[in-house]
Amino acid sequence: MAKVTIPTLKEMKDKGEKITMLTAYDYPTARVLDQAGIDILLVGDSLGMVMLGYPNTLPVTMEEMIHHTKAVSRGALEALVIGDMPFMSFNLGSFEAINNAGRFIKEGGAAAVKLEGCSHHMIEITGAVVEAGIAVMGHIGLTPQFIHQMGGFKVQGRDQNQAKLLLDGAKNLEQAGIFSLVLEGMPQDLASQITRSLSIPTIGIGAGIECDGQVLVTHDLLGITGKKPPKFVKQYANLHDIIIESVETFKHEVRSGAFPSEDYTY
Repeated sequence: MAKVTIPTLKEMKDKGEKITMLTAYDYPTARVLDQAGIDILLVGDSLGMVMLGYPNTLPVTMEEMIHHTKAVSRGALEALVIGDMPFMSFNLGSFEAINNAGRFIKEGGAAAVKLEGCSHHMIEITGAVVEAGIAVMGHIGLTPQFIHQMGGFKVQGRDQNQAKLLLDGAKNLEQAGIFSLVLEGMPQDLASQITRSLSIPTIGIGAGIECDGQVLVTHDLLGITGKKPPKFVKQYANLHDIIIESVETFKHEVRSGAFPSEDYTY
């Protein structure tokens, strides 16, 4: 597989080839996903919940994001690495947004950043980051950084007015220069309409099959968390139970004296 670039993603949309994106937060996971041929590795601010035990994504800091992005960038030889701009790293204005986005590129080794939201304020900030020479992936619909305004993790765009705001926001973000757009937690019909209206690829998560690609949190896909996943998650493995079984076997063998046996002794 050749190195995935931003033009690669546009070519895939134009050819009707589906794009794959998964989250990665560390070097070994990045290596495995890269070897499996995943197109995009997103260092999501979801690491706050998945890796650091926060109740949501809001407490995640720039330092935490840069730390994990560095590790993923070292592991991804072919996949495109995108760093997720954490809450309050861009909200105050264009200068701060450009400075922090630049850190993902210079320090983190990412090829692009992801920004949540499509308000007028966010369109201006997104455009400024793009004009500064930094590639931006947008993110609309259920945007976790705005959960308090939304009243929790709720599907967005169900009513006509909200759907129009999201469609208009998607078009405005494309005009601002984003290269791709994540559509999260919205009805399939709306996601399909947005996808057809844009020349850039859309990546869906809980947005139906008609997006140009799909993304999941890797820990959800692999069943590592031990928690019931959201409706849109398909678990392809149950590593949580496999890990517990393996560790319990180790514990029993150590206590019984079965490990280390002669095979594992110098």
